[in-house]
Amino acid sequence: MNGVDAALLAAILVMLVVLAYLAIAETSLNRISRVKAHTIVDAKGTRAAHSLYRLVSRPEMFINPLLIAVTLLQMGQATLTTLLANRLFGSAGVIVGFFVNFIVFFISTEAMPKTYAVMHSESGALRTARITELLVRFPPLRLVSRGLIGLTNVIMPGKGLKEGPFVSEQELLGIVEAAADDEVIEHEERELIESIIEFGDTIAREVMVPRPDMVIIPNEASISAALDLAIEHGHSRLPVFGSEEGDVIGLAYAKDLIRAERDGEGAAAVLGLVRPVRFIPENKPVARLMREMQAGKFHMAIVADEYGEVAGLVTLEDCLEELVGEIVDEYDIEEHDIEQLPDGDLLVDGGTPISELNEVLNIDLPDDDWDTIGGLVFSTLEHVPTEGEELEYDGWHITATAMEGRRIRKVRLRRVSATADESSERAASA
Repeated sequence: MNGVDAALLAAILVMLVVLAYLAIAETSLNRISRVKAHTIVDAKGTRAAHSLYRLVSRPEMFINPLLIAVTLLQMGQATLTTLLANRLFGSAGVIVGFFVNFIVFFISTEAMPKTYAVMHSESGALRTARITELLVRFPPLRLVSRGLIGLTNVIMPGKGLKEGPFVSEQELLGIVEAAADDEVIEHEERELIESIIEFGDTIAREVMVPRPDMVIIPNEASISAALDLAIEHGHSRLPVFGSEEGDVIGLAYAKDLIRAERDGEGAAAVLGLVRPVRFIPENKPVARLMREMQAGKFHMAIVADEYGEVAGLVTLEDCLEELVGEIVDEYDIEEHDIEQLPDGDLLVDGGTPISELNEVLNIDLPDDDWDTIGGLVFSTLEHVPTEGEELEYDGWHITATAMEGRRIRKVRLRRVSATADESSERAASA
């Protein structure tokens, strides 16, 4: 081996070392989120930490230049290896050099550095961040990167990718669940985070008190009668009917009724104390509604359907319960929507949301065409059921056990498969 061969070998070794370094940088930087980088900056505050944060905040800044640098080095290293093998062993040596280079290249620039980066992402990212930032800011490399990206856009025209990184809602929920399983966060914290994530998809119709359950003051009621109604049901605000049945014209506040009653005006019409009320569409996002309630300083809104008819009402408490769970005060009568009977059957309130039933029972009943278990029964039967009417749906035997007019108040659920298994066991024992 002469001086030229030694120089080629030295250049190859240097390229392998640089490629290993860039492999650590590429893998570790891609495994650090922006939130994680911000935490590292707060904890360490070093120049490397700030460089890391700048890189992961704009991944498009380093990904393409880094890939170009890696590609150039790989091609250069392969070319020099081929030349060296040809000089040392002739044409046959090229084949031997190819396989030797493949093994050396895979171990030294792929397997070892990337395994290290996966196992030590934070330290790998911090150790490579400053040099990587200098590299991707190198003007010639940036110019080549932009030129190649422009050429790519010509070959494959389009608007390109939006800024990332992208994380779907399901992936985020999976991360939260994994964190809870690893005891990084408490299960109560996991439930709160999941509620916040799902909160953005919740609309007013899903949290409102439906029209049949609303307590409404009649149009002709006196102040005393309205106050009695508020005290009986423990409400601080009650909607008031207009001259036409079904039309809500405003709200009566219990504090106004109490003040008028003490002033001896109990016999006066409640219409004189009615305050304005907000009307919202039933598909209004609850997150936006709650912000409007905070800004407008109102605690109750009437929900209207697409035809303008009253569909229900929603309160600030209903919105908060979507985040923190059921809030029970001294006036609430706590009722269980899902109750297990001694024989194993389930007695379920007809207004129980299908989503809640699926979560509690770990089942997958559809809720595309209806929101509640009562709606499922009503839509499946295609008529108003009579008390005791039964049907089978998706492996469940469902019975309408209590009716209130046309409304299904209670249903009884029993697994059909469970019943069949029990019958088989009884037959076998007999």
